[in-house]
Amino acid sequence: MSSFKPHSSHWGAFSGRYENGTLHIRPHPDDPHPSPLLGNIPAIADSPARVRRPAIRRGWLEQAPAHAKKRGADDYIEVSWPQAVELVANELHRVYRDFGPQAVFGGSYGWSSAGRFHHAQSQIHRFLNVLGGYVRSVNTYSSGAASVIIPHVLGPYDTVDRKSVTWDAIERSTELVVAFGGMAIKNADVHGGGIGAHIVRPKLSGASARGARFVSITPLKDDFPSEVNSEWLAIIPGTDVALMLGIAHVLAAEGMHDREFIERYTVGYERFEDYLLGRNDGLPKTAEWAAEICGISAETIRDLARAMARLRTLVTVSHSLQRADYGEQPVWMGIVLAAMLGQIGLDGGGYSYSLGALGNIGKRQLAVPLPTLSQFKNPLADYIPVARIADMLLNPGGEFQYNGNDLHYPDIRLVYWAGGNPFHHHQDLNRLRAAFRRPETIIVHETAWTSTARHADIVLPATTTIERDDIGAADRDDLMVAMKKLIEPVGEARDDYEIFSAIARHLGKFDAFTENRTAREWLGFLFETTRQALAAGGHDAPNFEEFWERGELRLPIKPDDGGPARAFRDDPSASPLQTPSGKIEIFSRTIAAFDYDDCGGHPYWYPARAEAAVDKTIYPLHLVCNQPHQRLHSQLDYGDFSRSTKIKDREPVRINPADAAARDIEDGDIVRLFNNRGSCLAAAILSDEVRQGVMQLSTGAWFEPDDPKSEHPMCIHGNPNILTQDIGTSRLAQGCTGQITKVEVERFSGDTPQVRVFEAMTFVTNENGS
Repeated sequence: MSSFKPHSSHWGAFSGRYENGTLHIRPHPDDPHPSPLLGNIPAIADSPARVRRPAIRRGWLEQAPAHAKKRGADDYIEVSWPQAVELVANELHRVYRDFGPQAVFGGSYGWSSAGRFHHAQSQIHRFLNVLGGYVRSVNTYSSGAASVIIPHVLGPYDTVDRKSVTWDAIERSTELVVAFGGMAIKNADVHGGGIGAHIVRPKLSGASARGARFVSITPLKDDFPSEVNSEWLAIIPGTDVALMLGIAHVLAAEGMHDREFIERYTVGYERFEDYLLGRNDGLPKTAEWAAEICGISAETIRDLARAMARLRTLVTVSHSLQRADYGEQPVWMGIVLAAMLGQIGLDGGGYSYSLGALGNIGKRQLAVPLPTLSQFKNPLADYIPVARIADMLLNPGGEFQYNGNDLHYPDIRLVYWAGGNPFHHHQDLNRLRAAFRRPETIIVHETAWTSTARHADIVLPATTTIERDDIGAADRDDLMVAMKKLIEPVGEARDDYEIFSAIARHLGKFDAFTENRTAREWLGFLFETTRQALAAGGHDAPNFEEFWERGELRLPIKPDDGGPARAFRDDPSASPLQTPSGKIEIFSRTIAAFDYDDCGGHPYWYPARAEAAVDKTIYPLHLVCNQPHQRLHSQLDYGDFSRSTKIKDREPVRINPADAAARDIEDGDIVRLFNNRGSCLAAAILSDEVRQGVMQLSTGAWFEPDDPKSEHPMCIHGNPNILTQDIGTSRLAQGCTGQITKVEVERFSGDTPQVRVFEAMTFVTNENGS
């Protein structure tokens, strides 16, 4: 009997054994709350959805007239690896020769593997940089607005706000957590690079046992862990800034704001207070004003404000709030609210952006660096904000503004994608389908026949994490794992490094890309960075072979000293923030100078553009399109755990019973959600944990059109991004706005189409029979 081998994933460390055609999984024994997402992994070994051989879209291979218009509705032809490598290499050579690197977009999103070497984002960017560069993307769909606004007003993203408040501090000191957007425990199940121990539940339970109070402000009751008795304020989606302003007005009007902290540690409060109190627009942002907008009573707002001023309070803002119109505003206003309370830098108090959004946020920092593969330097300066890919493909040469810069979209001829699925992340999928029909060539590395693969010209089968050796390690987690291969590659799948190495050899770039190292030699080379740091610090520092034999290594962590926020509070002159003023920028002269009408010099309340543009009587319901609890993004949607949550093979949508009754919808009914952008089918679940007037449909169901040849098909599987709006948060960040949209819903009548997206692909032969 074979033994269990150590491995790691974005949802936790585990060990696995493949025997008699079945992959068996065991969570790491030191993990107090292993993620149920591990239940999706065994299906990797035998899913019909896997890509097993290189495949070429027939229209592209035969260069049929206007063939790009058939992307997403064309046949595929399987070919040999030598033929596939030659086709890719020749096409790359043509595009770089005729149009230059500014015609190549290198797409990736980094979540394909927890390994430090077989990390698709690093591999593809390294490869394209060796060829001469590429148009890149900046920021992420998850935090596109936050990652732009925070550096302006608080300092580098992922520094002050996310490295200063630990779960240990919350457990011992926090008296009140006010979670704008909630703190859904499902999100803490995952972290890029892996999780040795899921600690959020026990830490929150410890704080609760000590008497800490938790207020969850969200339209979904289960956006806060059930382990603690949180108070649910069922806010109208997209109105958190109005509520924050109402709280701030109570603090200012009743003299509960910390004037000494504001004077010493911030700039621009006076300009903001003029707006808050209505001195410049005649509209005080009172609790009553906020109540009419957000649906929470003025009395509740006043009581919460007074409690926040009285108690050791931590303000948190979730990823979800800034994935919407004007998403910069709740992040900024949360910082301002925490500054008015004067608790930034105190143990367990202050501000933390997206605490609980990832499993390792809130853990202590590592004391040594992690193994990291160099991507080399991109010689090309051209870039787009990641969520503007459809704009780029549809409007080559078009102008756009971003973070104070006036930019132009490049004319992309070739898209090369590895390690991501834009048909999960992106909004308005019918618009994205149109955009994907613009480039001359789309090449993808894929493990399965996702919608991205089905809209590509060349599909190269990539291995999954369990089909190769790697090193698993993540920031803020002390467990490093020797990720040992658990199964042989499915079909003819190859790892990204092997694929790029073969293409690089064809193009005369093999030595530059590989540095003449095998994949195994790279693991030993990358591990040495960490080993040397361990040895220099006097820690256990085994060589690579010793580490590989052990199977794991515990890394040292830094003391819980309050991080950058504590240092700033203790001595703002010696430890200034990395902002223009060195302080918290309640008013930002830099942003004000951009002269944007959708993001001014301090936080503002802006009614959502989506609501202003849509007749509320036609599409009266808010649809919350949040992250799923049954998978990471769209990964392994074919896995057993993900599929077990579907109803009649479709994604479930939660509906308040009152909204369902008004539409004659019963529990388990197949329903059609629709708006002016598209429609999808889903299975209704009636739930009073969803605010009336709101529905919730998680992202990640693989897009399956009822008619792939249609310009505006319906998704029969339940992907909400057929409904969401593809616009930037503002001209400042141009982030994703996919969290909230407006829809109507009805019970579906007629024959219900069968979901087939997880079935095996069928292939054809070309005219030569190959």
